[in-house]
Order: sequence, then C-alpha cells, then structure tokens
Amino acid sequence: MKRTAMELAALATAAVPGLTPSGVASIPDEPEDFDSAMIVDESKQRWRVRAPRHEEASMRLERELTVLHAFTPAVRAELPFLIPSVAGTIRQGALRSFVYNHVHGANYDLEGMSRLGEATAIQIGKALAAIHDIPDEIAERGDFPAYTAEEFRQRRLNELDQAAMTGKIPVTLLRRWEHALEDVNLWRFNPTLVHGDLHEESFLINDSRVVAISGWTDVHVGDPADDFAWLQASDDPAFVTAVMDAYVAARGEHADPHISRRAALAAEFALAQWLSRSLASGDEEAIAEAHQMLEDLDKDIREFGGQPISVIEQPQMPMHSPAVAEESPLSEDDDAARPGAKASDSSESVESVDSANEGADASASDSDEEDVNSSEESDEESDDSEVSEDDWDENPGVVLTDVSDETSAHPIVEPENNTDSTEDSTKR
Repeated sequence: MKRTAMELAALATAAVPGLTPSGVASIPDEPEDFDSAMIVDESKQRWRVRAPRHEEASMRLERELTVLHAFTPAVRAELPFLIPSVAGTIRQGALRSFVYNHVHGANYDLEGMSRLGEATAIQIGKALAAIHDIPDEIAERGDFPAYTAEEFRQRRLNELDQAAMTGKIPVTLLRRWEHALEDVNLWRFNPTLVHGDLHEESFLINDSRVVAISGWTDVHVGDPADDFAWLQASDDPAFVTAVMDAYVAARGEHADPHISRRAALAAEFALAQWLSRSLASGDEEAIAEAHQMLEDLDKDIREFGGQPISVIEQPQMPMHSPAVAEESPLSEDDDAARPGAKASDSSESVESVDSANEGADASASDSDEEDVNSSEESDEESDDSEVSEDDWDENPGVVLTDVSDETSAHPIVEPENNTDSTEDSTKR
C-alpha cells in the first residue's frame, strides 16, 4: 500500500507525542519496500518517517529496532559516525511505521561521492572498518544471525543451485560463480558484524565527512565483503582504491587480502538473488529487468573478462558453449549438477580435440558470430515529487508542503509507547 507524504506526516504526528509538522516532502527509499518522508516541525526540527509496504518490509524494520537497541550508548560513542534513533512507532493493522530523529547530512550517488574526493573516500573506508570492528558481544546481545566462513560459502552454493534451476541465468555466469565458490582460498576470512544492506543512500555526508549511516535492517555476522558490493558499480577506480586502502589501514592485521574479489562476486550474484526473489513474488517487470541485467553482465564478461573474483584462474570456456541455461537446466541428480563441473569437462574435451587435429587448416575453425544487443528502458512515475536529503541541507529555498492544518484530517490509531531510549546518545 502506497502512502503519500501527507499521510506519512499524519502517521508521524500520531507516533511522536507533541510533534506538529509544518512541512513535509517525500524522500528516496527502496520503492518496492518502503514509503519515506522528511518532516519539519514548528521548532524546525527534522524527522524521518518510514512506512513498510508489505509484511516482509515490516519485519526488516522490526529487526532494525532490535539492532538499534543493541547499540548501547557506550558502543555508539566508539563509532566515528551516528546511528539513527527511533523516536516513535505507529501500527496500522499488521504493519508498523517508524519515525526517526533526523541527522543532518546529504546523500550522494557514487558519481557525487567521487567528486567529493579522496577525503570522503577515506572517511567511508574508516566507517566500514569501524562497523566490522564492532565487538562480537553486540551481535550476541542482539541475537543477530551468525555464520562461519564455511557456512556462508555453503549458503551461497545453495543459492547458486536454486538460481541455476530457474533456467534464466547465463551459463557463463553460473560457471564463473561456481568456480569462485569452490575456490577455498577465497573463503578464508574471519566473520565480522556486517551492515548487510549498504548502498550510497545509507551514508549521510556533511563537509566530506560521514556523519551517519542508516538502514540497519539486515545486520548479521558474516562476510565483511558484502558491505563493499555497492562500491563495485563505481566508474572511478581511484575512488574505490582510496576507500579500500583506508579500510585496510584501519583494520590493520584483521584486514582480509581477498575482500575485493568477494565483493565483486557479491555484486554480480546480487542480480541472481534479485531474479530469484522476483520469480518468487511473481513480479514480471522485475523478472524481465533482472534477466536483462544478467544478459548484459554476461556479455560484458565475455567481451572484457570482468573483475577477478577467484584466486585460482578459471579454466578456459569452450568457444561455442550455449549462452544461457534455458536449454538444459541443472538437475540435482545430474553428475554435473553444478555448472563448474561442466566447465571443467568441456575444457578437457576441447584440449584433446585440439591435440588430435593439430596441423589442420586453421581457416576451417573460422565462424561468423552475431551479437544481438537489446535494451529495455522503463520510466517509473510517482504520485509524489521526491526531494533528496541534500536538497534540504544545501538548498534552503526548497518549498515544503505546508501540513500544519491538514495532518489532523487523517484518522490514526493510538501510538505505541516504545520510543528508543538511546536517542540522546547519538548527539555528540
């Protein structure tokens, strides 16, 4: 269920006693899962309200509440950035919306972050190191999901098998991911507390400094490389290098030599995970988009090789392997249930054939190949005009919707009295 900015302001009024909105505007969020708005009250204080669109999104917000309570004032004081605090909640049916105390700062996309320069890159690297250095007892106190390195690898292998059975993943990608997941050298890491849902919008930046990190809905103990997956989309190698160098320097002896490779794998594999979720929900538009992005990734890797994701070099693929898995989906009973086994067998076959036909006319192996490029563009429209948080902080002339006389028009159930007691601890 989609909510307008005005409806979110009414929710915030009911959730936080004494809050009287004077202006409101929609802000970017995960559009499939949440509706979000920024509110300014009569005293010019800002608040963020986040309402889930379905039960799974609501469960993520409930988990975040547990995480925020686990971050005690002592833990927050050790971090070089602020963590949001919940000011109030309001339940409507099975879904509960949350109101957070706003932290001043601006969101940037990857290109904008790069333009901020090396100072911001260093700040991001240090912030990620601080997350991964959070003591283990915090995870135990919050009862966060926890996985050893081997358990994490096996989970990814299981996800790979499920993705292969869809018949929609190019064979090149299946073999590439299989080889990386079977490379045991790549998976020798020490699990840490992981944010789990980092992307550009998670960082609030002010004067090139990371002032806050939000979106703590998927915290767990696992592979720290997952927190760098979003960075792989950057077109600025110098920026990425600066982030990674700052991270490694901050972690010292705990630094992981293969974290960049696993981060690249996580970024690629996220497309397969998205496709699987879209198939499960029956979202045809998302299925088509995910499928197309996988095809584009496959084409890029075939042409340019892709980022290295394995320590051990992958065996050479046969020249004329089928492009997609649709013609021969993998079976659990097949001796080559995983694509990696097929890749190995095929490579040996090609090698033996080459030996047997040595000296043959080289021109006989020439073939014509066609690459068919297709692209789909889709435009999404929203009923509400969104205002990015940097507009609020950098453009004081932004006109907010005046809601001082309208929020009372929306009937609201009684608020829940479960305000986060750590609110004051975030102010340093």
